[in-house]
Amino acid sequence: MNREDVLQHYRDSGALLEGHFLLTSGLHSPVYMQSARVLMFPERAEALCKALADRLRAKYGPKPVDLVCSPAMGGVVVGYELARQLGVPAIFTERVDGKFALRRGFDIPQDARVLMAEDVVTTGKSSRECIDCIEDHGGKVVAASCIVDRSDGEVDLGVPLFALCGFKVPSYAADALPPELQKIPAIKPGSRGLK
Repeated sequence: MNREDVLQHYRDSGALLEGHFLLTSGLHSPVYMQSARVLMFPERAEALCKALADRLRAKYGPKPVDLVCSPAMGGVVVGYELARQLGVPAIFTERVDGKFALRRGFDIPQDARVLMAEDVVTTGKSSRECIDCIEDHGGKVVAASCIVDRSDGEVDLGVPLFALCGFKVPSYAADALPPELQKIPAIKPGSRGLK
């Protein structure tokens, strides 16, 4: 699966949005990747995650990890389907008092090889926070993965990042918005900060 194949899944699902968006990172962008719209179709989730699992197996062998862990909310479906493809359990982190934590009885066996799985990576902040949580619980993060890397290879998570698609989209600080975005009210479609 190549970049255009991935973007076509987003287009066909109505998930490649244009306008003025406030990203989870706090940056503003004229484009938003609404992965939930793609992942609501099981056959699309299966195809995308199978391609990602195949890349991981090509690099690390038939059983690359022992566990997949994702940050809630965006990474939950991707993490579950990747774990299914890899034949391992899936767990997720959730924000508790602003910090990622394991809840719901989830735990990580000491020294377990873990894949951190996201839907979209932009600045890598949520991914790094999830990786820190995994390591704080005794896991060894082998790699990170995402369907779309909005940094197109620029983000550094401290572990290898496997992305199906690099898609560089401009993003701006609130005090550096271009005139065309200043004219449009910002929409915040992400899940961070929801009550």
